[in-house]
Amino acid sequence: MTATPSRTTTFAIGGSIDPEDLPTLCKRVGALLREAGADVAVCDVAGVAADAVAVDALARLQVLAGRYRCRMRLEHASAELRDLIAFMGLDDVLPGIPADPPPR
Repeated sequence: MTATPSRTTTFAIGGSIDPEDLPTLCKRVGALLREAGADVAVCDVAGVAADAVAVDALARLQVLAGRYRCRMRLEHASAELRDLIAFMGLDDVLPGIPADPPPR
C-alpha cells in the first residue's frame, strides 16, 4: 500500500487587513481552494500586521480551508504575529511551517 502524496497550493496575504476586507478575502481564497483541490494550503503571511483583525482573518481562512478538506499552514509569520496567535490560544489552529535551522 502506498501513501497518496499531498497536493499543496500556496497563496500570500500581506499588510494590514481591515474588517471590511474579510468577505472578499474569504471569497478569493475559497475560489482558490476549490479550484486547487489541495490537501495543504500554505499561506505566506510575510508583512501581515500583527493585530486581532489579522488573526481573525487567518482563523476564518483555516475554517474555510477545512470546508474544502484542506489544512492551512502559515509561512513567514513575524515573531509578533506568532506571539499574538499563541496569546490568543490559536497556535494549534494556525500552525506555522518550521523555519529552516540557523546556519552553523
